Amino acid sequence: MTFYDQDCYTHVGQPFNLRALQGQVLLVVNVASRCGFTPQLKELEMLYQRYRDRGFTVLGFPCDQFARQSPESAEAFCAFGEQQYGVTFPLMEKVRVNGSQAHPLFVLLKQEAPGVLGTKVIKWNFTKFLVGRDGRAIARFGPRDHGRSLRLRLELALDEA
Repeated sequence: MTFYDQDCYTHVGQPFNLRALQGQVLLVVNVASRCGFTPQLKELEMLYQRYRDRGFTVLGFPCDQFARQSPESAEAFCAFGEQQYGVTFPLMEKVRVNGSQAHPLFVLLKQEAPGVLGTKVIKWNFTKFLVGRDGRAIARFGPRDHGRSLRLRLELALDEA
């Protein structure tokens, strides 16, 4: 199955058509509300606003798998993201990213863009996967990776035809 064949749902449980994003550059992120990296939501929103007209979308998936740092429902997380950080990019269903119940989308992303030394495990919240216009993961960024290095790689992906 390809990236676009995965079943995904919005924060209110409605089916989300990934095929509608074909041809875009995507940044898929496991997000949390009570994490030291949570302020990155503001930066992710800024990237989304800056590049969406060039075919870029951020997809945020709340995840409570790391130290219970996102215990609320996906719907409550969405309200939190909007109120605290002005998030307008799509916030999706709450998922698991590791283990036997990991969402198939994250299983695929981890296979296509493994971490340091080839690890497939996501180690913490705000791990980011950059997906090219062809639907393949082209880069993986750890929670501490943001700012200029992420933006430069994103711009390269946006410039590819």
